[in-house]
Amino acid sequence: MANLNLFNTQSNNLPACDTVNASGAGAYAYTPKHQLAQLAVTGCLNQTFYATAENQLDQVLKLVAELDSRFVANAAIYARQKGHMKDMPALLLAALTAQRSVLVPEVFGEIVDSGKMLRNFVQILRSGATGRKSLGSQPKRLVQDWLNRATERQLLQASIGNQPSLADVVKMVHPKPSEVWREAFFAWLIGKPVDVQTLPELTRDLLAFRSGASDRVPEVPFQLLGNETLSKEQWAAQAQNMGWQGLRINLNTLARHGAFEVPGCAEYVAARLADPEAVAKARVYPYQLLTAYRMVGDDVPAPIREALQDALELSLANVPKLEGAVVVCPDVSGSMGSPLTGYRQGATTTVRCIDVAALITAAVLRKQPAARVMPFEVDVVDITLNPRDSVISNAEKLAGIFGGGTCCSAPLKKLADSKARVDTLIMVSDNESWIDARRRGASETMLQWERIKRLNPQARLICIDLQPGWATPAADRGDILNVGGFSDAVFDVIEQFTAGRYGPQHWVEAIERME
Repeated sequence: MANLNLFNTQSNNLPACDTVNASGAGAYAYTPKHQLAQLAVTGCLNQTFYATAENQLDQVLKLVAELDSRFVANAAIYARQKGHMKDMPALLLAALTAQRSVLVPEVFGEIVDSGKMLRNFVQILRSGATGRKSLGSQPKRLVQDWLNRATERQLLQASIGNQPSLADVVKMVHPKPSEVWREAFFAWLIGKPVDVQTLPELTRDLLAFRSGASDRVPEVPFQLLGNETLSKEQWAAQAQNMGWQGLRINLNTLARHGAFEVPGCAEYVAARLADPEAVAKARVYPYQLLTAYRMVGDDVPAPIREALQDALELSLANVPKLEGAVVVCPDVSGSMGSPLTGYRQGATTTVRCIDVAALITAAVLRKQPAARVMPFEVDVVDITLNPRDSVISNAEKLAGIFGGGTCCSAPLKKLADSKARVDTLIMVSDNESWIDARRRGASETMLQWERIKRLNPQARLICIDLQPGWATPAADRGDILNVGGFSDAVFDVIEQFTAGRYGPQHWVEAIERME
């Protein structure tokens, strides 16, 4: 009999690999739109395991130059509003600005929705990375408009941070406000003499506290209070002034200063963290809550720890309950130990790709207790999870088993060998499969998926890529969806795809439909 690996009718019907991945193994290239979508919602502009920050930047700018500006604008809005990204939406907006796109005024307000985003946009544009260093008349006017519309509280919040500072931005664009208080605020911000009585109330309160003229702590971000020593009671009051995200980030700070020793403070913080409306409004990533839970010290009260778990469950409200036989395959190979948002000097996240893969797996298991979990690296790793355990408990158990090379076809082969029933298979990986590399023809992942399809014609494969890349081991087609991201927005795409309402390009279509 002739060699079946070379002369296999089924394998010859599959598309041959048309590129190589970062590991040099055969893979399937994303379309340009898919590549930009991938970068928009997973790109971190930092060094990752397989990509440098410079490579990501070059690829984004190349794609922006190739693609229709409307799609680029929609990708920026999607990345900000659905993916909750910060740097990538600002970069795409700056790139459109450098192109002098007529869409910039239309999308500016959809992307620049905070002082932080305003400063990101100005920083990127002024850096020259997108081809220009000056703001130009139109961007300058848009920044002026934001400054002239922002509330006093928004301006105070925006004044936290440097490179550029809000004062730097004001000096660049010279806003001409119509209100007396705003004109006085800008003058104070950039160090010009100003009549204190013309400043708005919160700013006056801040200056009075800083100077010692008042011992009443103003309702401003605590970072603005200067070097004044606050009492436990004053720190407890600060807990009420913080935004939801600020509260999540500063739990250890509050504990260190004794805020939770003040009666009622711990109960207030716990209730606020677990408030469904506040969680939704904060647009919090599930992994950010996992990080907060891990990072809180022993002096943070137990009710607050429990509230973080409750908030995590709330943040996963978009996880669909999938029908039929569901299999989840988290990649636990060595490369998944890299920081999710890349290496950044002095600010590298403690959350790894494996943590998010484990979190997504545990979330699906919570909604689908009968789901089969098959972690993989070179081979499938045996593990038993209790669906009734908390999402955090199961995620931590999964994240503790990583190491080894990447073989995305391993769980598929095991399912095909055992003739298992499969309706939906979700693979969470960095997609850099190399252990199963083939010299020609289709990828091993496609070959093994084809075996599963012969047994389960209705089966659908979803590959969630957690870090920016340009290739996948599973080619897009009617029963295969490649989607990138680590926010809960990805679950909506999964639900639509598994329900048969959209095809493999639904992710790109969802971006194209952004208003």
